[in-house]
Amino acid sequence: MMQSSPFTPRRMFLLLSRLFLAALLIYAGYAKLFLPGMHPRPPVGVALALFATQVDSFQLLPSWAVSPFAHTLPFLEITLGFLLLLGWKLRIWASLASFLLLGFFVVVLRTYLKGLEINCGCFGPGEALTIKRVLEDGALGALALLMTVFAFLEARLPHPWSNQSAGGAAGEPAGR
Repeated sequence: MMQSSPFTPRRMFLLLSRLFLAALLIYAGYAKLFLPGMHPRPPVGVALALFATQVDSFQLLPSWAVSPFAHTLPFLEITLGFLLLLGWKLRIWASLASFLLLGFFVVVLRTYLKGLEINCGCFGPGEALTIKRVLEDGALGALALLMTVFAFLEARLPHPWSNQSAGGAAGEPAGR
């Protein structure tokens, strides 16, 4: 039995999308915590308070939930980014990334359709919520969803570097 190639188009797409979304999530969390474009850079507590104001401007959460959400989301994004980067238990983290990015898309689309002129807060302050941001969030959600589907499809296949010829395939005697 021939060993499958580790570099199929689907596996390459899975790797590249995983690395891209990991970098994007890590940067998004970093930008919310440290505000890289501002000089002088404010302390993390001030950055999180500013992000909480941006979260509140979406008019989606009750006032008591805004601060805990704003203080949790950047750390969740960074952690999820690193877990995607590692690729360990990819189906779980890809599913969570899909849920998160599609959730962002729904919130941004809802806010845009309501006509609220606010800052998105996706990558720190100062990013206006425009149709471009809505389309970018939709594309990121679609990419995450496709990555998740591919991760589940790849999990059904034998690992490309596994030694299938040593014991034969399931149901076949060795040495055939």
